[in-house]
Amino acid sequence: MPVQADSVQRILYVEDDPDIRSVAELALVDVGGFEVLLCESGREALDSIDDFGPDLVLLDVMMPVMDGPETLQALRARQGGLDAPVVFMTARLQPSEVEEYLEMGAIGVIPKPFDPMTLAEQIRQLVSTNQGADRRDLR
Repeated sequence: MPVQADSVQRILYVEDDPDIRSVAELALVDVGGFEVLLCESGREALDSIDDFGPDLVLLDVMMPVMDGPETLQALRARQGGLDAPVVFMTARLQPSEVEEYLEMGAIGVIPKPFDPMTLAEQIRQLVSTNQGADRRDLR
């Protein structure tokens, strides 16, 4: 079942760069009003997702050890799968790369660097735009 834009309150954000995590936390919590769990790695996200129960997962693409696409696959492969839409954040924005992220089932891609004042609205817009099409089951 697709997530409604106004029902997204809890975001799991996976980002290895501490400075970007800090800016995103301010943007999502203080500006956007979301409850956010910050994870510095895919492994940490896997260990934390069940206790947090996010409405949306925001994934950095380029991370050491387990990148964003690998993290997405691992989240889906765990017992219970992944019952939240996914948005990638990346500076890798070639059309073929963006299409690859969408084919993986992401509902959208947010370019880096992002604007902290509009990040929350970008997320809400992506969720709203994708309410009728649930891409999470695409492989």
